[in-house]
Amino acid sequence: MNYLRDISLLKLKYYGLYETPKLCRCYQYLQCRGIVKVRLKWVKNRSIDHIIDKETDLKAACLLKDAIKRSSTGFLTAKSVADWQKLLGLTVPVLRFMRRYPTLFEEFPHPRWPSLPCFRLTDTAVLLGSQEQSIYEARESDIVERLCKVLMMMKTRTVPLQSLHPLKWDLGLPDCFEKTLVPKYPDHFRFVKASNGVTCLRLANWCEEFAVSALQKSNESRTSGDEYRQFKRGQAALVFPMNFPRGYGGQKKVRAWMEEFQKLPYISPYEDSRQIDPNSELMEKRVVGVLHEFLSLTMHKKTKRNYLRSLREELNLPHKFTRIFTRYPGIFYLSLKCKTTTVTLREGYQRGKLVDPHPIARLREKFYHVMRTGLLHRGKGANFINQEDLLLKDAVDEAEVGESEEEESGTGDEFYEVEDSDLEGASDRE
Repeated sequence: MNYLRDISLLKLKYYGLYETPKLCRCYQYLQCRGIVKVRLKWVKNRSIDHIIDKETDLKAACLLKDAIKRSSTGFLTAKSVADWQKLLGLTVPVLRFMRRYPTLFEEFPHPRWPSLPCFRLTDTAVLLGSQEQSIYEARESDIVERLCKVLMMMKTRTVPLQSLHPLKWDLGLPDCFEKTLVPKYPDHFRFVKASNGVTCLRLANWCEEFAVSALQKSNESRTSGDEYRQFKRGQAALVFPMNFPRGYGGQKKVRAWMEEFQKLPYISPYEDSRQIDPNSELMEKRVVGVLHEFLSLTMHKKTKRNYLRSLREELNLPHKFTRIFTRYPGIFYLSLKCKTTTVTLREGYQRGKLVDPHPIARLREKFYHVMRTGLLHRGKGANFINQEDLLLKDAVDEAEVGESEEEESGTGDEFYEVEDSDLEGASDRE
């Protein structure tokens, strides 16, 4: 009996599982061999790079719109935004950027200093802002759930506000959410001070109904009832959707590796992982699950790697977690577009578009339509925009659709050999 018990403990330790009641209950299914390591090439995806390029300007315009709305004067001066280029992620000066989109930003001379350019929102931008506010109010419960899920994934259920602020656009949080949203839900959130004096947001109460990952929901809807019940009993593993870049399909090694990876037990990102061996393959699958869930919570199924890095310790991620993105190209895509490193969830996109866009993402498409129209017809300015179209339906830029289709049909994934050190070093340029 002692011999059998020792063998069982060795198996648990091999897969990073120690004999705690919670973990043993969840992971009764174990593999009998390790995963073969396969070195993969990084593959450039022009379609997703094009989306990242487009949404970099879109995000900057939305952040400037919020800054103008927050301003007590109702406008921003060219001097006040001169140092915001890096903060907004732009590759051009902010003044030039705002002049590029007259359908959103109206330029006028300062009341006291006529030589100082100022910018306020156009009527079209104000209209879009009111629509955005209506969506936030109608979807407030969804926003609260998303924010709770982010906190529930953290080891201490706490996140510094300085780490959340850069993520508010990606997570679809309203501007100044810490003042307008958080105080309304004392049963879910509370502010605390960290030992270093930093203000943090903490989860007040655990919400069991929220502790279901996007992968669990998708498998529950796709698979039969018997298969999902087997997973709930620990007799089966959940499968990550994979969309391999062109060229990987014929590689048997890659397919075999991924099949072995899929057979490992799935660890929910909402479960305590501190008892799992950090060097085990089970922990690696748990890290994949955490990154998959975090990206699933974002509006555009993507975010900057540096934003994830600021949460690395709380999410219990390894130091060089960028390697996870390049080791699993069927799940993630790592882009070096726009002088930054962006990680994208592949399953979130199909033919250059979001598979299941959130209402906030649809509204942002209207913003981009207005921006694009202003860029193409600068002479007519905001008068070229039909505001009734913005109220009645989603505005679609036909020129942009054509570009997207051409991007999909005319170009494909391209192979580039990139060392892990090169990808890790890319953060130095961000």
